[in-house]
Amino acid sequence: MSDIKLNAIARSDEGKGASRRLRRLEGRVPGIIYGGKAEPQSVSLLHKDLSKALENEAFFSSMLTLDIDGKTEKVILRDLQRHPARQLLLHVDFQRVSANTKVHVKVPLHFLNEDTCKGVKAGGIVSHTLTELEVQAPAAKLPEFIEVDLANLEMGDVLHISDLKLPAAVESVDLSHGEDHNLVVASIHKPRGVVEGETEAENGETGESEE
Repeated sequence: MSDIKLNAIARSDEGKGASRRLRRLEGRVPGIIYGGKAEPQSVSLLHKDLSKALENEAFFSSMLTLDIDGKTEKVILRDLQRHPARQLLLHVDFQRVSANTKVHVKVPLHFLNEDTCKGVKAGGIVSHTLTELEVQAPAAKLPEFIEVDLANLEMGDVLHISDLKLPAAVESVDLSHGEDHNLVVASIHKPRGVVEGETEAENGETGESEE
């Protein structure tokens, strides 16, 4: 688990004009914290601090600590608005959580042994159908990522969500809806244009040599 902390300050001025001033004059990103038993709270964070935090993949799927004027809140990221043309963060939404709050988040998949798996060694290529998985788990148990080991996949093999080894207390949201939602994660197949026996022929493995 990552321990990601950010400083924020409470703000009382709201509206588009106030948000534009924050971004332009103070280099800050307006945001809001909601959820739990407390009222929603408007905050702002330094743009450079938030941009730096976003470089960490775990920021998107971990419980975070916000220090708001000296008071800490445990939160998860819920929404992030970016400028369509510029490298500018416009607004950020956080949800209050406790360690045991069950939440849904999308977690990235990290594929292992992709270049050395059996199917690739046999001339196949890997197709990724999913690159992230929606999971439900207590906030304190959220994984930064889920490892997908492809080492034993052979040509023609298909890996489904049910084949993944999820950490303790972590469940797939798709599988919770039934077997019909057991989606394909990855598969190994022949490259287009390759026909049966072509690889063997290129290696001189088909038929006997002429005398």
